[in-house]
Amino acid sequence: MTKRSLIVIGLLVIAGMMLSACAPEYDCTDPLGCVDYAPGEPIRIASALVISGPNTDLGTDSQYGVEIAIDFRGEILDHTIELQAEDDGCSAEGGQTAGQKIVSDPTIIGVIGTSCSGAGVPMSGVISEAGYAMVSPSNTAPSLTDPDQAWKPGYLRTAHNDKVQGRAMAEFALNELGLTTAAAIHDGDPYTEGLARVFADSFEELGGTIVEFTAVNKNDTDMHPVLAAVAAAGPPEFLYYPVFTAEGGFITKQAKEVSGLENTILAAADGMISDAASDAVGEAGEGMYFSGPDLSFSGSVYEEFLATYIEKYGAAPISVFHAHAFDAANMIFDCIEEVATQDKDGTIHIGRQALRTCLYATSGLQGITGVITCNEYGDCADPQISVSQLQSGAYVRIWP
Repeated sequence: MTKRSLIVIGLLVIAGMMLSACAPEYDCTDPLGCVDYAPGEPIRIASALVISGPNTDLGTDSQYGVEIAIDFRGEILDHTIELQAEDDGCSAEGGQTAGQKIVSDPTIIGVIGTSCSGAGVPMSGVISEAGYAMVSPSNTAPSLTDPDQAWKPGYLRTAHNDKVQGRAMAEFALNELGLTTAAAIHDGDPYTEGLARVFADSFEELGGTIVEFTAVNKNDTDMHPVLAAVAAAGPPEFLYYPVFTAEGGFITKQAKEVSGLENTILAAADGMISDAASDAVGEAGEGMYFSGPDLSFSGSVYEEFLATYIEKYGAAPISVFHAHAFDAANMIFDCIEEVATQDKDGTIHIGRQALRTCLYATSGLQGITGVITCNEYGDCADPQISVSQLQSGAYVRIWP
């Protein structure tokens, strides 16, 4: 090679370096801004689920679903996926705190959460205002996807809307059990009050009579006064209390001690479908009914999911929203892959509004829980409800 050739090559190399150095940076035009991940940097998502306290099984089960979704996906556009796990505390305060912590980190692109609707209301506001997106696996309160109540842009869910669950339980009590009188108890939480109200309204619409609609306070331990009022108003043939583990345990045990309720059929909902809840109700819960998502999933993906769950965590699923969390994570992953712009060096840019738009446009996605199609306010579930009965400590699906 001649000296002249070497000089030409050198000049070309220098010119290339100069052009590279002068190359314009990515111009983000997304109205909510972009999240950028350089080569080798993981895509960061967060979860906000109840992973402490008496309702831990509910959130941990969903957390496992998210983790398995990450394992199955592996990478998106040559970037690994990193999860930051927060605790929603199953409370408004916990949701507010978790939300503020998440949005303080601009590297987080999406959120799976919350477990509890009471945490979801404040957190969805924080997330929305910051321009993030969240998909809940287990918020079921009707208010969260009602634009006249609590819905905020950027909020979606793969869980069913309790407008479906409440009516299903009313139909079960009337049509399957042949009962005509009922009472309902909630604890003021958006989930418990919303579900109890839909049940009560549906029960009366279908021809039954609600003798009492009342509430306990969260963290109450003495339920006798409320239960005595329920007995005095009826007593009802059917008592539905879609609360959480601790309060549900006290109601179940103390109902057996209240005159007039000895023959009342007891029933709760998916906030009390867990090993912890089964322990909390003890022998007093034998034979009681629970509404919740139908878990009769099938297909090769769920078989692989279930095998992985058991191998990874040493037990079968411990609550009812693991598959909904898996589907929620995959919704986010699919949309990241769809809307991300990738540079030649592997850097990716994800617009926050573009991600939201993609999530709301989800249609016909085959998830474990069914075919997922979202409406404009974030209801995405293929809602299938079943009723289980507690038999010897096990939740046995009996209807439909």
